[in-house]
Amino acid sequence: MKFSAPKVVTWWISVILGILALLGAFNVVPAISAFAIWLAIVGLALLAIATITKGL
Repeated sequence: MKFSAPKVVTWWISVILGILALLGAFNVVPAISAFAIWLAIVGLALLAIATITKGL
């Protein structure tokens, strides 16, 4: 399996999802605190899929 670097846009989306997950986990933004773990999972999954898939 060959790995490739994700595109910049995909990387930034993953970073934003991770930051939102942290803000929700620390209850800084109470509206997303219920979804904090899911935001983190989606961000990491997106980054992993983008690393495996070429051109994403």
